[in-house]
Amino acid sequence: MRRLSKLTLILALAGAMPAGAQVADLRSTTQFRVCADPANAPMSVRDGSGFENRLAQAFGEWLGLPVTYTWFPSGMGFIAKTLREGKCDVVMGYAQGDELVQNTNHYYTSVYGIVTRKDSDLAGIDHLSDPALKDHPIGVVAGTPPATVMAQAGLAKDMRGVDLFVDRRVEDPVGELIAGVKDGTLHAAVVWGPLAGPRVKDDPDLQFTPLLKETAGPKMFYRITMGVRLPEQEWKRELNSLIRRHQDEINAILRDAGVPLVDDYGKELVQ
Repeated sequence: MRRLSKLTLILALAGAMPAGAQVADLRSTTQFRVCADPANAPMSVRDGSGFENRLAQAFGEWLGLPVTYTWFPSGMGFIAKTLREGKCDVVMGYAQGDELVQNTNHYYTSVYGIVTRKDSDLAGIDHLSDPALKDHPIGVVAGTPPATVMAQAGLAKDMRGVDLFVDRRVEDPVGELIAGVKDGTLHAAVVWGPLAGPRVKDDPDLQFTPLLKETAGPKMFYRITMGVRLPEQEWKRELNSLIRRHQDEINAILRDAGVPLVDDYGKELVQ
């Protein structure tokens, strides 16, 4: 019986090998093929100006491969129509823990924060439970973690929400929030750091304050990875090795773009 069981196991593994080989064959060995949204500024942009485009270019150089793109609007169906169909091999900027992909090791951690005018009475606010926020119109992306924290803090009536899942080729909800702060129709906006930081980095009127002091509700910081197909362990390990060896260069690209970087526990800014 033992011999039969061992033989059965060997045959089962052998039978699984062709399927595994087919999965591995999806990955290109001649191109670094990236799945991306063509209009998700400041992250990915069709003209290559986003910071995720710059990161993709760096990974392509480290791999010795040219970078090519499969463009598809982010949201429902993005992974199914790109990565899973074998049209590309990696998704840049994917939140750790999503079950639709296999995550690499994270290559940065960022945080939600508050965009205000530098001359505003709210410029010193650094946590959402601050009573000074009450009775001020505050922009937030609906369905994001800070929207929950704001509601818990009694700010529901002050929230001015925009949609999370939109076609960014025709709508720019975060851009609208930041423009509202700049022209005064909003007194603050609570936005994901990688979306807000680069937009206000060189703006003389606006500032971004990371939410590093929140203790209640959903966390405000998240680790960001690259996503690959679920069975592709070797590919994931290759990317993990590049992340480990080039972390300082990755950080430099992100800091230059204005992305706020925090430690893995969301406690302090990484310089």
